Amino acid sequence: MKKIKKKRILVIEDENHIAEGLKLNLALQGYDVMIAPDGVSGLDQWKKWRPDLIVLDIMLPGIDGFSVLQSIRLENEQIPILILSAKNASDDKVKGLSYGVDDYLAKPFNLEELLLRVERLLTQASWYRKNGDPDEIDPSLLAQTYAFGGNKIDFELSVAHCRCGEIYLTEQEVKILKLFIANKGKPISRSKLLGIGWGYTGSMATRTVDNFIVRFRKYFEDDPKKPVYFKSVRSVGYIFDHD
Repeated sequence: MKKIKKKRILVIEDENHIAEGLKLNLALQGYDVMIAPDGVSGLDQWKKWRPDLIVLDIMLPGIDGFSVLQSIRLENEQIPILILSAKNASDDKVKGLSYGVDDYLAKPFNLEELLLRVERLLTQASWYRKNGDPDEIDPSLLAQTYAFGGNKIDFELSVAHCRCGEIYLTEQEVKILKLFIANKGKPISRSKLLGIGWGYTGSMATRTVDNFIVRFRKYFEDDPKKPVYFKSVRSVGYIFDHD
């Protein structure tokens, strides 16, 4: 008889009593559950363990839940994510939905309701994997290329056609470019870039972001010393924009 593989659920929650309570009750429902107490370890466990669903708190130490959500969505748009947070403001719900969350439940929550939502999300994800969902797909997600100025990025092949010719992009370059494109016209702080792009906390001192910007300017700007697309924003970070 073939053994049925348990669905994996990653709980990213810093309040230990809540995390342990969720682990116990989800395990009683037959799920395989792992806990991550902060955003950095949550991203690490997501990459290593590859869960089927994530229960994510917003107020986390180091990297907040929204940054964790954005980082995951840059690489995986399918995994169901349920935000579980004490923040119940409508603005936070809208923000979460705009970043690609699948469901939102405010603390204090009803355990039975949470278990039903988890079951529903996993059932939907399984159905979509088997049957596809052509009527619900956002057309913008189907685009495998992005053009600006005289540049064109092919995300499917990880290739950029630019002033330097044809450039093969690294996985990290693709991820950071997607982050800039998703936030076109909006300044992004270095700490946010580090958090979403690399999983670093804001307290880390590193030239990683600046080095990537230098590289992007070399690729895409006509004059890297006078950037038009990847600009510095004093005391903030960087902004990507174009007409």
